[in-house]
Amino acid sequence: MNRLYKTLICNKQVSLTVTETTGLVQRARDIHGLAPAAAKTLGELLTCGVYMSGCLKSEKGAISITIKGASGAGSASVSGDISLHMRGYIDGSAEGRLAGGFMTVIKDDGFFRPFTGACELISDDVSQNFEHYFELSEQIPTKVRVGALFDGEKCLAAGGIVMQLLPGADDAARETVLKKTEEIGDVAEDIRLLGAEGVLKKYFAKETGGEHVYITEPGYKCNCSREKISAILLTMGKSELEDIIKEQGEISVHCHYCNTDYKFGQDDIDKLFK
Repeated sequence: MNRLYKTLICNKQVSLTVTETTGLVQRARDIHGLAPAAAKTLGELLTCGVYMSGCLKSEKGAISITIKGASGAGSASVSGDISLHMRGYIDGSAEGRLAGGFMTVIKDDGFFRPFTGACELISDDVSQNFEHYFELSEQIPTKVRVGALFDGEKCLAAGGIVMQLLPGADDAARETVLKKTEEIGDVAEDIRLLGAEGVLKKYFAKETGGEHVYITEPGYKCNCSREKISAILLTMGKSELEDIIKEQGEISVHCHYCNTDYKFGQDDIDKLFK
């Protein structure tokens, strides 16, 4: 199941988001055939991406999170839009290590120029890295707890809790956030046992009064297609494409997000430029 619950607590001074991303993370693991450690890291990155996508305001809103690992440790990328259509991949490291690398976040709300933030990855823990990102790049006090629990190839549970202080939040709100952060245990295990709604009730029943302002369902969905790839190939010109076919026998375009290969032969190129 995939769920995103979003509401305000502490007299509307704190934004609270609780996500359940088990189905989404399982889909990502299956598409890429990942080992458990890499699947866990990608699943937690996707869960953070779901949170950030849920904060977008414009219908054209989109986010991208790019990880560049240190010392050849590989890379990862997650993208999403306001509809919570998520996609992502991780490569180069079966263990999904992050520490020492860099993370770049681009948020495009469709209004002016996109916001770009970056930070060094201070840990292999995805939650710690995103807290560091929000503090350093956006100067917003944020508590992040995400997790993904695997049994071999099966994702037993994935999800997260994010609390973000809004401008003007008072000391009481800050103390509540710190107290709640200390109370939160293993998020993935909580999601496995209770689901996202159960997690809300367990930790925040008093603060929410059972009211959830925003509920939606994220999902794994790549936005590539043969038509889009064809449009890109058209910009290269027929002669260049024919040269590639002569050298390689065909044109092959790989989408990292959905692990799909699009292949084009001479007949396909002739039809494109007909």
